[in-house]
Amino acid sequence: MVKKEVIRKRLEKLGESLDFLDRVRSYSLEDFLADPEHFGSAERFMQLAIESVNDMASRIVAENDWGSVNAARDLPKIFLHQGLINDGLEHRWERMIGFRNILVHDYLEVNRKLVYEVLQNDLSDLRALEKMFARFL
Repeated sequence: MVKKEVIRKRLEKLGESLDFLDRVRSYSLEDFLADPEHFGSAERFMQLAIESVNDMASRIVAENDWGSVNAARDLPKIFLHQGLINDGLEHRWERMIGFRNILVHDYLEVNRKLVYEVLQNDLSDLRALEKMFARFL
């Protein structure tokens, strides 16, 4: 049985991150790229949002004994297998994990236009995962 308080805290962090990202996405590309506070904050809050998703997923997998997780990329497949997400969201979640790895490990080479593009087009995927995880409360 999944500890609801663990999920609740991570859902709160995810919600805070998404609320911030919703505000930052209102900037034009030019304003976003011109201000390190804008793009730096967006990069960090995207990382936090994806970390929250992966952390919840890992805990749910472990507590329900749904299998072993060798890498974060295993998580979407497990949730697909459990019938909790569809193929499309599985693929987009895998891409999120790759994007998170870029933010963390390739921080010297982050393409800020790509960050802006993700900010403009992909937050709905995080919101969909947020709703899915809320079912565990």
